[in-house]
Amino acid sequence: MIAEKPVISVNGNTVALVGEEIVKLSNTLNIPIEVNLFHRTEDRVRKIENLLRNMGCKWLISDADTEIPDLASDRRIVSRRGIYSADVVFVPLEDGDRCEKLIKMGKKVITVDLNPLSRTAQYATITIVDNIVRAIPNMLRIVDELLSKEKDKLLDIVSSFNNEENLKQSLQLMHI
Repeated sequence: MIAEKPVISVNGNTVALVGEEIVKLSNTLNIPIEVNLFHRTEDRVRKIENLLRNMGCKWLISDADTEIPDLASDRRIVSRRGIYSADVVFVPLEDGDRCEKLIKMGKKVITVDLNPLSRTAQYATITIVDNIVRAIPNMLRIVDELLSKEKDKLLDIVSSFNNEENLKQSLQLMHI
């Protein structure tokens, strides 16, 4: 792995749709999960965290103790040990405002989005243009292959990726 401090950020929809797969990804890669909600209540956060634990999650970050600067929604509330200090944030379902602010904070943002024209897709460092129900299982299938690669090979893969070109090719595939 080339990220030094990656975090997986999930909301309730992500957990409902692909919770077990996200937990498997987290456990396999030893990446913590942080629950981050647009309409946040501590009760909702606890319920989602309990679901993740029941699915076998080994590493949750749940001490929301700081904020993403200049973000108005409750998604601004994050953990200093998690999203706030991460170098890479994987957000399977994202809103464009937070993605933009995370990028402005110097983070790499990886997201899954069906719409290559969305603000999230446009702002993200890497956009996987797909349905989350397909994308996460597909990611799990390639994890072992990528984990066996040397760090310099992984760096080559990442440095050769161009999200703008990726989005253009996605639009072409959609005949847009």
